[in-house]
Amino acid sequence: MSGSELFRSSVGKQSILVVEDEDDIRELISYNLLREGFQVSGVATGEEALAAVGAKPPGLVLLDLMLPGIDGLTVCRKLKQNAVTSCIPVIILSARGEETDIVAGLNLGADDYITKPFSPGVLIARVQAVFRRVLVTPSGGGFPEGADEQIQRHNLSIHLGRHEVAVDSLPISLTTTEFRVLQFLARRPGWVFTRQQILDGIHGDNYAITDRAVDVQIVGLRRKLGTAGAYIETVRGVGYRFKE
Repeated sequence: MSGSELFRSSVGKQSILVVEDEDDIRELISYNLLREGFQVSGVATGEEALAAVGAKPPGLVLLDLMLPGIDGLTVCRKLKQNAVTSCIPVIILSARGEETDIVAGLNLGADDYITKPFSPGVLIARVQAVFRRVLVTPSGGGFPEGADEQIQRHNLSIHLGRHEVAVDSLPISLTTTEFRVLQFLARRPGWVFTRQQILDGIHGDNYAITDRAVDVQIVGLRRKLGTAGAYIETVRGVGYRFKE
């Protein structure tokens, strides 16, 4: 079944858009989410996904990568580059489970990456974990926890609610994951964290990705922050810390 499906449940305030071109999988995912009290809608193509989000922003998007027309990575990139939709959490669902694929998705700003096949229990747990990290309004659309909090370190400022980072008052564009890594380290200047501690801190325990992904995020952060990238220090043999 192609085309946008109507929201099929009015239970709960957390709405989810399922983007999956295989009807059976989309219906199975939707059924399990509805049982947990989520509002669910579904589409089969990338074009329909962008149109659906534009018409009624959901609280979260479950996004398959291999879609007809616009692929999932392109959909994720467009959502995260749009100031209106960049705050909407995205969980990628894909049969492509290589580390390079996972890192590519996270670098675009995806909040999680689940490889197929997966159990309904795992899917629900990961969805709930993302929602726990986000305050969701009744109409959908998320705002990070501690929305009024601002972190100031040296000439670097981080505003959590606005998802804004600036160096010398000049705005810096970061992906969702880069932003979380930066604020996690900047909250505790001088503390040294292992790669696994950083992953657990920004994604939760038992996150299914290797800790090498942290190195990729750090490289991207340092490049985008310019001279302020030097505040993120490598502690050889241990991990990373934010300079005091």
